Amino acid sequence: MEKTLKNVLVVSCGFFLLFTAYGGLQNLQSSLYSENGMGVATLSTIYCTMMLSSMFLPPILIKRFGCKWTMAGAMCCYMTFSLANFYATWYTLIPTSVLLGLGAGPLWSAQCTYITIMGNLQAQKKGKIPRDVVTQYFGIFFLIFQSSGVWGNLISSLVFSQASNKDTIPEDQLMLCGAKDCGSVGTEASNSTHRPSQQLVYILLGIFNGSSVLAILLVSVFLESVESKLVNDGDARSRPPPIWSVVLSTFTLFKDKRLCFLILLPLYSGFHQGFLYGEYTKSYVTCALGIRFVGYIMICFSGFTSTCSMLYGKISKYTGRIALYAMGATIHLSCFLTLLLWRPTPAQLPVFFVIPALWGMADAVWQTQNNSLYGVLFEAKKEAAFANYRLGEAMGFLVAFGYSSFLCVSTKLYILFGMLSVTITAYGTVEYMESRAASQVPAVAEERNQPKKEGKAEM
Repeated sequence: MEKTLKNVLVVSCGFFLLFTAYGGLQNLQSSLYSENGMGVATLSTIYCTMMLSSMFLPPILIKRFGCKWTMAGAMCCYMTFSLANFYATWYTLIPTSVLLGLGAGPLWSAQCTYITIMGNLQAQKKGKIPRDVVTQYFGIFFLIFQSSGVWGNLISSLVFSQASNKDTIPEDQLMLCGAKDCGSVGTEASNSTHRPSQQLVYILLGIFNGSSVLAILLVSVFLESVESKLVNDGDARSRPPPIWSVVLSTFTLFKDKRLCFLILLPLYSGFHQGFLYGEYTKSYVTCALGIRFVGYIMICFSGFTSTCSMLYGKISKYTGRIALYAMGATIHLSCFLTLLLWRPTPAQLPVFFVIPALWGMADAVWQTQNNSLYGVLFEAKKEAAFANYRLGEAMGFLVAFGYSSFLCVSTKLYILFGMLSVTITAYGTVEYMESRAASQVPAVAEERNQPKKEGKAEM
C-alpha cells in the first residue's frame, strides 16, 4: 500500500472514531437538552467559537506544530465536551463547547491541508493530475468519515431503545410538527416523549468517550508527519514566518475574487447541516416519532453521504464538478419543497428515512467537491484557504442555530432556498472566471510567439 494512501486512511479512521462520538451527541443535543434551549445554545456556542478560531488559530498552529499534532491536540478538545455531558449543565456544557470550538477550526484545516498535500505528492510521484488525486483522496476520507454517523446514530438508538416508556404521540402535538413548528414544539416534544433515563445516557457517554480516546491514540501513534515529506535534509522550518503574517494570511486571501464568491459554499454547507441537525431531528423526528428514532433516521443521512462521497470522488473526473453541483442543488431543492408541504405523522414512517437519505446524497457533493475545489484553486495557500472554508461553514452553523429559537421552520426553509440560489450563482461565476482565464492563456502565448516568427522571416 502506498504510504500516502495509508496516511489518508489513518486520518480517516481517526476522524471516524472521533465523530462517532461527537456526531451522535450533536444530533441529540436539541432533543436531549431542550430545557430553556440549552442544547441549541450549546451548538451555537460551538460554532461561534469555531468561527473565531478559524480566523486566527489554524495557520499559526499548523505552522508551529504541523498537521499531525494540530489534529491530535484538537481531538482532545472534542473529548472534553463528551466528558462534560456526564454532568450536563450550563456551567459544564458552555465552557467545553468553547474549548471544542477552539479546536474545531484547526482540526478541520489541518485535515484538509494534510489530505491535499498527500494527494499532490501522490500525483507528482505517479505523474497524474493533482486535482483528480486530491478529489479521490477526499472521496476516501468522506466515505470513512461520514460512516461515523451511521455507527454513532446506531449506538444511540440501540441504547435509548432500552427505555421502557414509549408513549404514543398525541394528535394535538402532531398538528404542530414539521414546517408549522414556530418554537413551541421543542420542549413539549421532548417532555412528552420522555427523556431517556440517566443510566442509559451514562452508558452512551461511556461508549462515546472510549471512541474518542481511540481516535487520539490512532492519530498520535500511526500518522506520519507530513512535514518530513516536504522538507529536504535538515532544512526544516528554520525560519518560520512571523505570527502576525500567518494570522493575516487568512484575511488577505480575500483579495482573490474567487474566494469572495466561493465563501458562500461553506456558508451554505453550515446552513443546511444546521437545519438537519437542529430542526429536522427536533421538529420532525422527535416531535412526530420520539427521540429514540433520531439515531435510526440519521443513519440514512450518514450512510448515503458516506457512500456517495466515495462515488463522487471516483466519477468527478468523468462528469466534472459542474454536473455534480447541479445535481446536489436539485436534490436539496426537492427536499426543501417536500418539508414545506409535508405534515409528518407516524403513519408515514418511510418518508422520515427518505428525506435524510436524499439530503445525504446532496451533502456528499458539498463535502467532497467543496474541499477539493478549495485545495485545487488555492494550492499555494492551503492553510489560509481551508481556514476560511471552516470560517464560512462555522458561520453558517452559527446563524442556523442562532435563529433556531426565534423563527418558524417554514421561514428557515425559505432562507435555505434563498441561500442555495445565491450560492449556486456565485459558484457558477467562479467556474466562468476559471474557464475564461484558461481560454486566455493559449491566446496570450500565441501572441507572444507570433512576433518572433515574423522577425525570423525578415532576417
